[in-house]
Amino acid sequence: MSILVVRHGQTDWSLTGQHTGTTDVPLTAQGEAQARALAPAFAHRSVALVLTSPRERARRTAELAGLTGPGGSAAQVRVDEDLAEWDYGAFEGRTTAEISEELGRPWSVWHDGVEPGKTPGETVHQVASRARGVLRAATAADTGDGDVVLVAHGHFLRILTATWLGLSPTAGALFALEAGTWGELGREHDRPVLTRWSVPPVM
Repeated sequence: MSILVVRHGQTDWSLTGQHTGTTDVPLTAQGEAQARALAPAFAHRSVALVLTSPRERARRTAELAGLTGPGGSAAQVRVDEDLAEWDYGAFEGRTTAEISEELGRPWSVWHDGVEPGKTPGETVHQVASRARGVLRAATAADTGDGDVVLVAHGHFLRILTATWLGLSPTAGALFALEAGTWGELGREHDRPVLTRWSVPPVM
């Protein structure tokens, strides 16, 4: 069994680099095309379980990739609230450049964190706690030899991957994951490994 991680397709905000946590931004036409182009990557795999973020952009990506909905390839499909993206608090909808300019210094979500706004925001360790819950659910599921697919968001999946590998959550900064791409988490000699990463769809 492998855990396949899928970042949703392009949105207007992912295109401009705006932090998209709680805001439900739909896929662009390009994002929908990316999602459809993901289908061949999963068509010949035995997918036992698909867990998706509650956000529309993730659920739509899973549907267009042939993982859910009528004719979907998965035996089980569930929406998991823990797969939601990082809550960016006051930095929701803003770019790194804008935040850095306001603060008067270079800012990184990985090392500087976020501030409360309309939502409380989360620390990287709070996001990692959610990621650990998702990994427990994925590995405990009765999937036989089938794969588990997680369809979610860039920062969340990067933190989840670092967690899988036994690294600090901030090590997620090292795992850039483009919109509309996927990766594979597996094991080698019973040790968690990263098998594939940021694999683009065949457009």
